[in-house]
Amino acid sequence: MTNLHADAGFATAADLSQRYARGDSAPTEVVKAVLDRIDAVNPDINAFSVIMREAAMASASQSDRRLRSGEAGPLEGIPVTIKDAFDVAGQETATNTLALKGPVAATDNIVVERLRRAGAVIIGKTTMSELGWSGISRNPVTGITHNPWGRGLNAGASSAGAGAAAAAGFGPLHLGSDGAGSIRMPSHFCGVFGLKPTYGRVPYAPVSNNDYATFIGPMTRTVADAALMLETMAGPHFLDHTSCEAPPDAYLAKLKASMKGKRVAFSPDLGHARVDDEIADIVRGAARVFSDTLQADVEEVTPDWGPLGPELGRFFWAALWGRRSHLLPEWEDRMGADLVACIREGANFSSAEYIDTRERKFAYVAQMSSFLETWDYLITPVASVAAFPVERVRPAHWPDHAWDWLAWSEFLYPFNMSGHPAASIPCGTTRAGLPVGLQIVSRRFNDLGVLQAAAAFEAAVPMHRRRPDLARAA
Repeated sequence: MTNLHADAGFATAADLSQRYARGDSAPTEVVKAVLDRIDAVNPDINAFSVIMREAAMASASQSDRRLRSGEAGPLEGIPVTIKDAFDVAGQETATNTLALKGPVAATDNIVVERLRRAGAVIIGKTTMSELGWSGISRNPVTGITHNPWGRGLNAGASSAGAGAAAAAGFGPLHLGSDGAGSIRMPSHFCGVFGLKPTYGRVPYAPVSNNDYATFIGPMTRTVADAALMLETMAGPHFLDHTSCEAPPDAYLAKLKASMKGKRVAFSPDLGHARVDDEIADIVRGAARVFSDTLQADVEEVTPDWGPLGPELGRFFWAALWGRRSHLLPEWEDRMGADLVACIREGANFSSAEYIDTRERKFAYVAQMSSFLETWDYLITPVASVAAFPVERVRPAHWPDHAWDWLAWSEFLYPFNMSGHPAASIPCGTTRAGLPVGLQIVSRRFNDLGVLQAAAAFEAAVPMHRRRPDLARAA
C-alpha cells in the first residue's frame, strides 16, 4: 500500500475509484487525508458548519471492507459534502439564522440516502447564507465563508460552502441547491463546475415552496464527477410528487460528444443585463471557443423574453421572503440588514398580486421554452461581476441597494422559473486572477446534452486544472 499524494483532496472521484481498484490506497487513507487537509486549510475559508470526522472515518472503514469483499458501490469511499439545508441523520439541519433553530435530523434526506447507498462518505455539512436567501457568503451563525481565490471575497450563495470546498480541494463531490442561482453562482465565483438539472430530475423532499424553482445538483471540479454524482442522485421518488418519472441516464458513459454543427445561441446580456466589461470579454472569448475550436454554429441573439425577467424575478424573490415578516419584531436586529430589507419589501403583497404575476410568469416561461426548442444550447455569462468584498450586496462600482443582489445575476433566476437545465463552467480569469464562469443552458430534460457541451468545453479550455493559491488568499 503506497502513501497517498499530499493533494488527495484535489483527486477526482474517478481517480480515487481507480486507486481503490488497484489497491494503491484505501478509503480510510483518503478520507483521513482530506479531513487533515480541511483541518489545516478550512480555518482560513470557513466552508463547513459541521465537520463529521468520527462518522466519516467509520463510514470509510465500512468502504474498506466492501472493497475487499467485492461489494463496492459506484461512489465507494468517495468523500462528499452536504449543504447545511439538507438532512443528515444525527446532525442539525441548519437555517444559518438566529431566528429559526433547525432540527436534529432523525433520518437522511432522500438524496443523501442515495449517495450513502452508492458508497459515498459524508465528511461534513457546508455553510450557506442566512435562510439560504442571498448571493452573499455570510450569515449571523457561522459568519463569513471566504472565497479560496481571495480572503474577504464573496464565494456566492447559498451553496457558498460547497463552492468554496470544491475549489479548496476538500474532496471531489459537493451537494448544492439552487433557488435563484445558488449552484451556478458559487461555481462562477469559485472557479468550479456546477449543474442545476432539469426540474424534477433530482427529487427534492420536502417539496420546496419556491413555486417549483428550487433544485438539487452537483458541484465538482470536473464535469465527469458531476455526471457521476447526478447519475447517483437522479430518478423519481414518492416523497417528491413533482419528480421526473424517468430513471437517470448513463451520463458518465455518454459524456463525450461532438459539438460540430450544434446550433448555439449566444446572448451576452439577454437584452437587458448590465455586465462588467472584463466579464463580457472573457465570456465572448468562450463563445468563440464553441465556434472556432468545437465547430459549433454560434449565433449572437437578443431574446425577446429577456427584458421581461427582472420584474418577475424580484417580485417572486421578495414574495418568498416576505412570509418571514413575523420574525422581525423579535429578531430584526440579529438578522442581516439586507434580508430584513427584502422581507419588508415582500411582506405586503396580496394573494391577487401573486396569482396575477404568476400568470405572467407562466407566459414568460412559455416564451423561453419555445425559444430554447429552436436551439441546441444557449450560452451566457453566469454573473455580471467577479468576486467582490463579501460585506457588500453589490460591488462598489455598481449602484448601491439595500437587498437587490439579483442585479448582477440576471442570467440565473430565469432558468429556475423555467426549469431548464443550466450549468456553470469555468471559462477564464480576470486580470486580478479571479474565476469567471460560462453558463450553458438547454431545453428541458436535456441534462445529458448540457453535460456533453460542458465536457467538450472543458477539454478545450481545461480551467479545472487551476488551483487557488490558498497561502496568498489567506
